[in-house]
Amino acid sequence: MHGMTDPLTRWRAHADAGVLLDGFHALKHALRFGAEVPVAVTTDRAATLVLAEELAGDVRDALDALLTQVPAETYASLVPRPHPTGVAALAVRPSRTANLRTLARTPRTAPVVVLDNPRNLGNAGAVIRLAAGFGATGVVTTGTLDPWHPTVVRGGAGLHFATAVERLGVDELPTGPLFALDPEGMDIRGTELPDDAVLAFGSERSGLSAELRARADHLLALPMRPQVSSYNLATSVAMTLYHWSATGGAHGAP
Repeated sequence: MHGMTDPLTRWRAHADAGVLLDGFHALKHALRFGAEVPVAVTTDRAATLVLAEELAGDVRDALDALLTQVPAETYASLVPRPHPTGVAALAVRPSRTANLRTLARTPRTAPVVVLDNPRNLGNAGAVIRLAAGFGATGVVTTGTLDPWHPTVVRGGAGLHFATAVERLGVDELPTGPLFALDPEGMDIRGTELPDDAVLAFGSERSGLSAELRARADHLLALPMRPQVSSYNLATSVAMTLYHWSATGGAHGAP
């Protein structure tokens, strides 16, 4: 059992390469979707297992075997800012090779979401959470933002492990018809999005890059009142994935 060895030794061994799972829900989701979690700590083991009984009975036994109770000061020293649930864990990042294989596999049963040069870490995390909820094949970012940054992982609530998340160049995007969201595009309500679509969204500040726009097969616009300048990135992704699921997506939200 993990609790029989020193959690701090295990934490230090995995801290550099590990993915920080911040809070109970992130750990719960990661376990549900097959993450390898070498170490998990909590400030109150009994309370965390009660929470698991109430909210995540399917992973309760896994948590029981995994969790080690540590003093609050020890827990606080391991995380950038303590989570209200007093739970933290380190997971092994999925292999890039496996993720690229998933993204490249055809035919697809659900779209790939592309965030073109995103800037906001929290928005990127929210998009990954949405994409996982809709069963999207993956989320790809272009540009400098690291989609596995701890702040993105926190925003994704552990659901990076439920979909393929990688950073690629625009010239490396998965195959499939590329639909890019743009205010000058055709109204999305007149378009049926295929399951093998690649759905691209520009950055919050500057929209689509010229490089991605040039590669797009279709430009689509979300319905929006003229006086409103834009939607939040995660909201745009949510509306587009919902449109896919409601207008012919093979499976829609699982």
